[in-house]
Amino acid sequence: MRRGKRIAVLLLALLLALCLAGCEALEQAAAELWQGALPAASFAAEPSAAPSPGPSATAEPSPAPVLLPSAATAREAPPFDGSSPYAVLAENRPSFAGKDEPGAPFERYSPLDSLGRCGAATARIDRSLMPKEPRGEIGMVRPSGWQLTRYDFLEDRYLYNRCHLIGYQLTGENANEKNLITGTRYLNVQGMLPFENAVAACVRGGGTVLYRATPCFRGDDLVAYGVELEALSLGDGGEAVCFHVLCYNAQPGVEIDYATGRSRADGSITAPAASPSPEAPPTPGGSASPAPEEAQADYILNTSSMKFHLPSCPSAAEIAPHNRKAYAGSREILIEEGYSPCKVCKP
Repeated sequence: MRRGKRIAVLLLALLLALCLAGCEALEQAAAELWQGALPAASFAAEPSAAPSPGPSATAEPSPAPVLLPSAATAREAPPFDGSSPYAVLAENRPSFAGKDEPGAPFERYSPLDSLGRCGAATARIDRSLMPKEPRGEIGMVRPSGWQLTRYDFLEDRYLYNRCHLIGYQLTGENANEKNLITGTRYLNVQGMLPFENAVAACVRGGGTVLYRATPCFRGDDLVAYGVELEALSLGDGGEAVCFHVLCYNAQPGVEIDYATGRSRADGSITAPAASPSPEAPPTPGGSASPAPEEAQADYILNTSSMKFHLPSCPSAAEIAPHNRKAYAGSREILIEEGYSPCKVCKP
């Protein structure tokens, strides 16, 4: 009798251990499935790979995967929630048809529709299409829904840029009304520019990339809610560049009426309090010393006229203090943001 009870207790303990092990395995499997559910957009940043760590290097733990918004088509993409400037479409696979072979370079821009809106722009890009001269002005183009809107809590204050569908750095196409839409600075810099840079890096390295940018409108809206970008490097099956994303035409802190382009602050971001800058002491020569941030600046911006100048430019000295801003960074990014170079100093 006692022997039977002992056997029963042992069997019960064994069954309980198996159940606990099974629960742990199921939990681990579920976590792995969730982490791999959404693909990240991938593209090659530079032709050369980073060297692997030596034998003495300590391996860093892998970061948790970033779960990006994902959908089959642009219309099915989740609304912008501020977590990412883009959503992955069609498992990151571009929908280009045809063979994976480089051909003659080309650019194709859709005619404007009855509302003056741009359509898809497509190009097969190699080095022969890339610009060979400085970019000119684009201020004369007024894309559909254009509004000159400022918010104090935005960097450089302007909500909208004249946004190239195919970036100037890729094809040298500048003031083409079929290639410019009303796009937020967030769309231009955070959304589209990293993908354009990846394509440019591949092309500068001798590659050829098939590229398409499609503005996405709802009904008769004058402003696109996003731009669908597709790219595939040719001759290597997309090994260098391959992506299919929707870049949101949105701006954190701003609610946009896409029907008209009008907007309002949504209250989620407040303008930083202005603090007066101490006046710089005069130099022995009698002129004021430049502010510390201007001493490190590559350019001086006029945030009213949207011009940028060399720090030594005489016109820069005439900019009103409330319109004057020091800038350290790339000339190309300034141009993408809607600034144009001064015609006097020609930066």
